[in-house]
Amino acid sequence: MHPALSVIFFTTLSGAGYGLLFWAAWHALAGASAARTLLVSIAIAIVLSTIGLLSSMLHLGKPARAWRAFSQWRTSWLSREGVAAMATFGVALLLGAAALPGMLDADAAGMFVHLNIVGMGVAVLALIAALATVYCTAMIYASLKPIPAWGNRLVPRVYVLFALFTGGLLFCAIATLLGRDVRNVAAILAVIAAILLWDQKRRYWRDIDAPLPATRGDAIGLPQRTATVFERPHTEANYLTKEMGFVVARKHAKALRRLAVVLFAVLPIVLMLPVLCLVHLDAAPWYTAAALCALAGAFVERWLFFAEAKHMVTLYY
Repeated sequence: MHPALSVIFFTTLSGAGYGLLFWAAWHALAGASAARTLLVSIAIAIVLSTIGLLSSMLHLGKPARAWRAFSQWRTSWLSREGVAAMATFGVALLLGAAALPGMLDADAAGMFVHLNIVGMGVAVLALIAALATVYCTAMIYASLKPIPAWGNRLVPRVYVLFALFTGGLLFCAIATLLGRDVRNVAAILAVIAAILLWDQKRRYWRDIDAPLPATRGDAIGLPQRTATVFERPHTEANYLTKEMGFVVARKHAKALRRLAVVLFAVLPIVLMLPVLCLVHLDAAPWYTAAALCALAGAFVERWLFFAEAKHMVTLYY
């Protein structure tokens, strides 16, 4: 498929935003974060998800009609994603309002926030809404069976893992930049998440490297027949060949896969080692660098996710 940059930015930034919101809600629920950290994290999460959603509109033929997509939530994962995104936006604002009193109190701004029963309910809703939105985004692609690389069972899992991983590193970077000590537990979880994410992507790439589960005979209505090409169906490229049959050289794909793994797995792990080993180290630059590397790796991985996917219609050509 043609890798549209608008959709790549959408899936990468919005995923990181919802992951950041998830971890902000998690820490608010556990009473393990200061008010200023929560509010800054929620604000950045809203900004990232909003930028992502707005960038996705650039891929639409008529962006002014985007509102109509919300009406098809019964049958369309795209519509469900839009509805979930709007609901998550509202829940994020409510969570910010629940943490705001601690921020307004100068003496308590640096203390851990302890939510009341209503605030805890909002935090639980934020956890669910953030994950549900990312899952709906993944299912937009995973539900398209004519594109085997997208219909793979690992796609929703990888989307959710990337959101939690990039969002978690962003939360740690924000917390340490604001003066909170984030140490061994977060760094260990980041290393485990990076290894798990690499393993899932390795399995995914192995699956999509297999031959397509159909033949040219299936594509032209002659199943279980051997069909050969006498002459191309068209003398020049058309919309289908451009959008559905984007070609990336195998050697380039392998190089980009290695680059993605280095960015989203190897470098974050390496950057976490000083945080784990050096007790008095300022962790903020290390978490920030790890978060930026993970986002860059997610961008490369997402470009490959589109570029390496081929629609079954390409068998006809």
